[in-house]
Amino acid sequence: MTQTFNAKGQCICGACSFSANEVSESVGACHCKTCRQWGGGPFMTVDCGQQVTFSEPEKIQVYNSSKWAERGFCKHCGSHLFYRLKQSQQHMMLAGLFEETTQFKFDHQVFIDEKPNYYCFSNTTKDMTGPEVFALYGA
Repeated sequence: MTQTFNAKGQCICGACSFSANEVSESVGACHCKTCRQWGGGPFMTVDCGQQVTFSEPEKIQVYNSSKWAERGFCKHCGSHLFYRLKQSQQHMMLAGLFEETTQFKFDHQVFIDEKPNYYCFSNTTKDMTGPEVFALYGA
């Protein structure tokens, strides 16, 4: 079972700082086309559940990226902040935003069937295709 802990983080400029109370130690990579277009590569993500608090939410721009999810970024520096499921308000935060990362373990990859062949990870991970992700989460 994956452990959770409390953690803090921020964007590059510091305008969007946050605290999360249900941070998973599990880091995943999403290889879907939208994530790769958004950040230029795989989305390295940490599930932070619903209990994420932003110090100044008015400094966050939210983009409605699909019928089930939205993406947030800092209005000032453009740092990517989260992928959020609309129905549950579950936040998938970027792993690199956190102050402390020693507890993180890279252990899963999603949309592995969309991963381009120009990169790969050496870690042994649980891999799921897009259809497997949708079947599991019902999106």
